This record gives sequence, C-alpha cells and structure tokens, in this order.
Amino acid sequence: MTDWINRWESNRIGWHTDKVNSQLIEYLDELKLSSQETIFVPLCGKSLDMNYLYQKNYKVIGVEISELAIQQFFDENNLSYTVSKDGEFELYEGDRIKIYCGDFFDLQSNHLNNVKAVYDRASLIALDDELRQKYVKHLNDIISLDVRILLLTLNYPQHQRSGPPFAVSKLEVDKLFNGSFDCQELYCIDDIENEPMFQNLGVDFVEKAVYLLQKVRM
Repeated sequence: MTDWINRWESNRIGWHTDKVNSQLIEYLDELKLSSQETIFVPLCGKSLDMNYLYQKNYKVIGVEISELAIQQFFDENNLSYTVSKDGEFELYEGDRIKIYCGDFFDLQSNHLNNVKAVYDRASLIALDDELRQKYVKHLNDIISLDVRILLLTLNYPQHQRSGPPFAVSKLEVDKLFNGSFDCQELYCIDDIENEPMFQNLGVDFVEKAVYLLQKVRM
C-alpha cells in the first residue's frame, strides 16, 4: 500500500480522470437505489464519480489509503468535512459523504451497515491476481445479502503490458464471484481506438466491460 501513497504524493495518478465515468452515468439505475440510500466506493481516490453520486442525492462511503487523495477530493469539490478517529481509520466526514482513510482490508461489516450498493470502477483492476481473490473474499464478508455491485473492468493481453491496471476477463469475474453472487454482463466493447497508451505499447485489444452483481448467498 506504500506504493499507492507514493503515487499520490508524486502525482503519478494516471487512473484519475477529470470527468465522471460515462458507464456510471449509463448504468447507475441498474443498482435500483432510492434517494438517500448508501453506495460504497472502494479504493476511491478522489474520484469525481463520488461527487456525481452525491449530487444524485445518494449517500456515499469510500475507503482510501491516501490522506492526500481524500483531502483533495473534499477541497476540489468545495465540500466541508470533519476528521475523527474510528478504530484503525481516520474518518473524513461531510454531508452525506464519508471516507475512511486506511486499508480496505481493515474494514468491517459495521462500517457498511447501511450500504445498498457498491460501485467498483478501478478497484479490482488495480490489484494483482492474488490480491483480487483476497479483495473479493473480503468484500463478500463485509457487505449484506442482496447488495448490488456495479463493476467496471478492463481486459487486454496481460503479457503485452504490465499493470496496474491489470487485465480482468469475464472468465475471471465469473470465477471470482462464483458461489455468492449472481452476475450479469451489461456491456463489453473493444475500445482500443480510444486508448492511445495501450496502442503505443502494441497491445492488440482493450475490452471494457460492465457487470451487475448481486450478493445472493452468505
């Protein structure tokens, strides 16, 4: 996790974008959230997607290892906040948005008591294959039955480029979430033409996919 903190401190944050993710906008309704319900954003950074969810009148819970990223999120979106201690975490809390500063794997189910949905744009693909398994297991442990997940992934020939972001195929998504989740692929397209970095590295294709998952077994 130290590497991620260093990346934020040296501004090596190529995964951060200055606009709301178009797939979130298109598929948000699939989460079937009512106004004021809570959505969890793991490994959230300072994503503008959180402010979009806030503006849509949802409550947002995030977790992020970098204190700098959290401070920049609140400051850049002109949101006031307080800071308090909550177990292993520093808790940054504003109006309908709170972000736990610390390790995702230290989160417990009580931190996510009221969560109805999860939005994962760049969490699963930020982790290597061993950590992905640990991540999914822990996420399953701390969210409640029937919680829906909107999962965005990338898939490409991993041997042609080192991660992060790492390549995650539909086969792996099915394998990782098998047993406790229903999984539906909502969208999948080869978008290499809009990925100049991958083109410059000679990558053959870049599949972008969106999945809707729902926890159906404890």
